[in-house]
Amino acid sequence: MSIKDWHQHDRPREKLIQFGAASLTDAELLAIFLRVGVKGKSAVELAQDLIDHFGDLHRLLSANQEEFCLAKGLGLAKYAQTKAVLEMARRHFESGLKKGELFNSPELSAYYFSQHIGHSEREQFACLLLDQQHQMIHFEILFYGTVNQASVHPREIIKLALKHNAVAMIISHNHPSGQAKPSPSDHSITDLIKQALTLVEVRLLDHIIIGDHGRWHSMAQAGEI
Repeated sequence: MSIKDWHQHDRPREKLIQFGAASLTDAELLAIFLRVGVKGKSAVELAQDLIDHFGDLHRLLSANQEEFCLAKGLGLAKYAQTKAVLEMARRHFESGLKKGELFNSPELSAYYFSQHIGHSEREQFACLLLDQQHQMIHFEILFYGTVNQASVHPREIIKLALKHNAVAMIISHNHPSGQAKPSPSDHSITDLIKQALTLVEVRLLDHIIIGDHGRWHSMAQAGEI
């Protein structure tokens, strides 16, 4: 049975319009994006097959071009559309977080960093520079690759803070493996950066570790800074 033969309240598009996007399952949301199914499967059934194939919606949306295009019902055009949708979502969120936005909770910081580095397939280290009231001054991704004392240079972080006259800073890096738990190396580099920033009177407020599936860890919230 195709979706057009379903009861109106069960059709993903109509269900979204009547009850809101939050009422839809992952498969129903993906089905609206796919628009059509394949022979013998509705768009919702195809969507569920794809989610099962990749493991979950996050892994599907984060898949590289080769993995994505090899999946049944997908292809290069869908891959381009997916990346465009993700970028629009990121820009939509960021448009409300321009200079002057107040960062006063680990939840907001974690969500902000997730939008910028959470989908990367390699580790990225980012800095969020704040003023006296913890309002955003500047955001920048400084380092790429394994985050350790050899790859993260406190001198570059200090230079960035002084360049933008920051009073406080929140740092973050992602764990492509998915786990948000900080490693011993994460603790070591955090202590090193905190000591370096103290010398120029810049406070390190937090180090956010970004995992997958919305998982994150605030070292400040955990009493580790």
